[in-house]
Amino acid sequence: MGGGRGASDGNEPGNLSQQAAHVEEVSPLRNQAGDVRCRRIAVCGDDFGMNEAIDGALIELAGAGRLSAVSCMPLAPAFAADAPALARLDVDLGVHVDFTEAFAGAAPAAPGLAALLWRAYAGQLDPDWIDARLASQFDAFERAFGRAPDYVDGHQHVHQLPGILPRLRALLKRRYAGQRIWLRHTAPGLQFGLPLAEAAKARLIGALGAGALARAAGQEGWQTNRRMLGVYGFTGGPRRYAGLLHHWLMNARDGDLLMCHPGWPQVHGAAHASQRAAEYEVLAHPELGTWLARNGLRIVSLSQVRGRQASQESGKVRNVPHFGSFRRLASRL
Repeated sequence: MGGGRGASDGNEPGNLSQQAAHVEEVSPLRNQAGDVRCRRIAVCGDDFGMNEAIDGALIELAGAGRLSAVSCMPLAPAFAADAPALARLDVDLGVHVDFTEAFAGAAPAAPGLAALLWRAYAGQLDPDWIDARLASQFDAFERAFGRAPDYVDGHQHVHQLPGILPRLRALLKRRYAGQRIWLRHTAPGLQFGLPLAEAAKARLIGALGAGALARAAGQEGWQTNRRMLGVYGFTGGPRRYAGLLHHWLMNARDGDLLMCHPGWPQVHGAAHASQRAAEYEVLAHPELGTWLARNGLRIVSLSQVRGRQASQESGKVRNVPHFGSFRRLASRL
């Protein structure tokens, strides 16, 4: 696996201390587990397996303690080759359930997120198709790592959709009975100081299924993160991402999850390659430790945050109705 930190595109994060207070930097980023003053957050990097640039960034950041969880796409083209390097790290590994990417070895993908949303809420998804897509992904994960995943989430948050969630629930009960697997809860965290567009998108993602997922997790006794942070329009370069990250860290509460999509700089690559590089630049920046210290946060594995079940939050999130323009919704995710 090649790559590494590349040249900046000119939109550098600059002096991050202009936005965060000047305090002594902490090292390492994961503070002492016994410090009760620190709030625990999981930082989860998505899309492992997409390509070498994404995988390299995720492995580097996880090894440096900047990530505590990595969400894997087991049928993606680079997954099999890069999984051994990831397996050596002390980090939670999850299945990033996917239904829209046309990967080799998988049942045919849905023709886009809008079509998947429409069919899910119309009750028109084929259960056999769902089962085949799920089984191939979990089989590939187990072949690579020789064990069950620590948690499950979804590419484009599809794991929470009607039709998919019940089949996923059945698979987890069948394959991993008695194991403590997490589900990613998409209910939005606090949004103070964030732009309206970002706050609206976070609420939309939660409305698409966080309530149903929370109820299912509560019924099965499965744990989840408390709330999710990190939702934005996936544009703006490193300076804007640094500003958003500053607000997410200020808003974080104990047990929240911050999702991210970093990647090494690349000329041609996955969707949003330039913004992935921007996220990597900010998350790899030395001053991230200062931000964590100032906000009283420490990065922990999802498996260390055992204090809350999603059922406690389920009554606060409403699912979207079974109608509306799903093409418009999908364009905002």
